[in-house]
Amino acid sequence: MKKANIFGTGDQRKVNPDWFTGKTWMKVISEKIKSKDQDIYHVHFEKGSRTKLHQHDGNQVLIAVKGNGSLEIFKKYGTSKTNFKIKRTEKISLNEGDVVHIPANVLHTHGSVDKKKTFSHIAINILPKKNASYKTTWYESDFKSKVSEII
Repeated sequence: MKKANIFGTGDQRKVNPDWFTGKTWMKVISEKIKSKDQDIYHVHFEKGSRTKLHQHDGNQVLIAVKGNGSLEIFKKYGTSKTNFKIKRTEKISLNEGDVVHIPANVLHTHGSVDKKKTFSHIAINILPKKNASYKTTWYESDFKSKVSEII
């Protein structure tokens, strides 16, 4: 049995800054506990930071741990893989203790909603197939009506 703690700043993993709108860091829980069926992260969003628009090839579960955040779901319009229109179809508030499931291939963004407070969640990325890698496609967008490129 392995034990890990999600709080504190030790064991931080830097994230690709191109995938977030502000300062964000994470701890990789799945490495600590030797998980083979899912990737598990504690993601810490500094004041107002959130993910850029993205989708995963496997399911994802978010568990809000600290502060207030949101999950926004978008619908894609058009056939281009890199330049298409979007429309927000749902905005879900995430408060401490909330759990939400995001199905595979759903275009979304999540993170802090308050520019003065931090937000964190546990992200459980469920591998699409045994021993497969979990793939995320990240997009540059205006968060309103269009996607301009894959990051």
